[in-house]
Amino acid sequence: MKLSDNTSTKLSASFYLNEFTISQEAERHGYKNEPNEKQIENLRLLCVNVLQPLREIINVPIFINSGFRSFDVNAAVGGRFNSQHLEGKAADFVVHSMNLIDVFNTIIQELSFDQLIYEFGKWIHVSWNGELNRKDVMISKKVHGKTVYEKVIGDRLKVVG
Repeated sequence: MKLSDNTSTKLSASFYLNEFTISQEAERHGYKNEPNEKQIENLRLLCVNVLQPLREIINVPIFINSGFRSFDVNAAVGGRFNSQHLEGKAADFVVHSMNLIDVFNTIIQELSFDQLIYEFGKWIHVSWNGELNRKDVMISKKVHGKTVYEKVIGDRLKVVG
């Protein structure tokens, strides 16, 4: 795969590489956000094993907010030093035509994954790590200006309020 073919490189039936590399932060600062072959393969595996099956289950478009992040982009957005976005193993996304909690619960119940995070009630973070998948489910929220992660116990996220 040539990186210059970014716009047309298909990762799965519904997802293209450029959806995972577009970054306003990279453009704003002039950072390169181009994955290498291994990172592209990780993105493909994320699509084939999680995002494409989810797309087929819910039958509506999934919009990627953040996929691959170069070191500079990850630092600029305040990402963790060990973020799976750096490896091409994670994506943050929204589904405009569905309740995000329903999408989150569908992933918990129907798919294998490494991490699944309901982030600030606004988007979903999901990652794929193959045989090392932990099926780790969390919600994140801001408490006194800091991001706090809480583990979700059980097979559904229930939000009250």
